[in-house]
Amino acid sequence: MNGKIIMRFFRTSLVLICAAVFTLQARADTADRLNARVKESTRILEEMRQMPDQAIPQDLLKKCSGIAIFPSVLKGAFGVGGQYGQGVLLYRDKSSGKWSPPMFLSIGGASIGFQIGGQATDMILVIMNERGVEALSHGNVTLGGDASVAAGPLGRDAELGTDATLKAGIFSYSRNKGLFAGVSLKGAVVGPMKNLNEDYYGTGVTARDILFSGKVQPTEQGRELIDILSRY
Repeated sequence: MNGKIIMRFFRTSLVLICAAVFTLQARADTADRLNARVKESTRILEEMRQMPDQAIPQDLLKKCSGIAIFPSVLKGAFGVGGQYGQGVLLYRDKSSGKWSPPMFLSIGGASIGFQIGGQATDMILVIMNERGVEALSHGNVTLGGDASVAAGPLGRDAELGTDATLKAGIFSYSRNKGLFAGVSLKGAVVGPMKNLNEDYYGTGVTARDILFSGKVQPTEQGRELIDILSRY
């Protein structure tokens, strides 16, 4: 009898140990994928910095409250257009000029005017006010509906008047074949990915913890992204 109890205890312990190992491995795999996404976002910004004529205006980034970067958004159309991608959102405190750690979010939508076929495109949203950052971080926001959006101007030295920045809460860009262009994303839905943010920063971490409160410290990859934004 005692032998059966011992064997049952041994098998149960072995199962629990294996489950713990698999869980840790899954978390490590998730962290690797998310670190890769942050690195891709950094690469996109670094390449954009080197394009004097096809770049987001510096004046725009000086005035913005946040930026969302979506590497390799998959899009296609055959009668009805559609897209889906995952990326990161960072908040900029205008009083201090400091950027928050990146928060993970997604973009998706249908019938937003893309050509027939399929391809992967880098996309960037420049958010001009704190209210826009809060909206994107807390729930699914429809661009052009819940939040105003406009195709962004190009040219590193382009200057924007106050009226332009007030009329468009968000400026949108896409990059295909190496060149950036302003793009209309009306109808696209952007929202936070709570599960990925908890996987990356810890269980119970909220969007406010990451972006606004300063409770979350950036990872090494996050610091590299913040450094590129600060130098831009």
